[in-house]
Amino acid sequence: MGEMISGNAYLTGRNHAPGSNVRLSNAQLGTKPEGGRIRNRPAREHALIAAARRLFANRGYEATTTREIAAEAGCAEGLIHRYFQGKEGLLLAIARSCTSRESVDMNKALPRSSSLNQEIVQLLEYEIERVWEDRELFRVLIPRALLDSDMSHILNRIGPSRRAHLIRERLKAASNAKSMADSEIEAVAQFIGSMGFMLGFLRPVMLGDERVHAKALAATTAAMLARGL
Repeated sequence: MGEMISGNAYLTGRNHAPGSNVRLSNAQLGTKPEGGRIRNRPAREHALIAAARRLFANRGYEATTTREIAAEAGCAEGLIHRYFQGKEGLLLAIARSCTSRESVDMNKALPRSSSLNQEIVQLLEYEIERVWEDRELFRVLIPRALLDSDMSHILNRIGPSRRAHLIRERLKAASNAKSMADSEIEAVAQFIGSMGFMLGFLRPVMLGDERVHAKALAATTAAMLARGL
């Protein structure tokens, strides 16, 4: 489906120049020079996903129709059903894109720390920022997950449980983590993932807390946890 990028980028169109349309160029879509039929399926899928992410973010999932998505993408509406089995399949495709670069992105953004204490602090701060960046995706996914078990599985893959797996591997690499039992490392990883979600999304987005306060609370909590290990 072309290049995979983070959830919020998919929803807001951040990978396009400001003011640009989500439609791809003729060359990218594989169209004939005189505007013939698009024959490049991956490019058409990408165009539909890009259109859906923009409309879902701007108008909401329920208010967006497949006809509007198809028109925005410059594709036939029937392709949405053929490629994705409908609008919900498009949302699933957007969500799945989040899992493809998680580990790479984390390791690129965060230098490894030899200190477990420092690693805990920076991982929690990173998680808060990551969840905040993906807030539009979570706004759409969470209500759907309450109604659809398939969507809840996807949410689990990009939510705290999935993140805990990546965080656990980072914690294990810290030098003073060698003395910790696997169950203790798992508990810390789950805590960081859950706190990142709570302070990065639930508190600022759903409860309206100031992000500055949430980040300060996270820093204090992480420091207290690190001192106790």
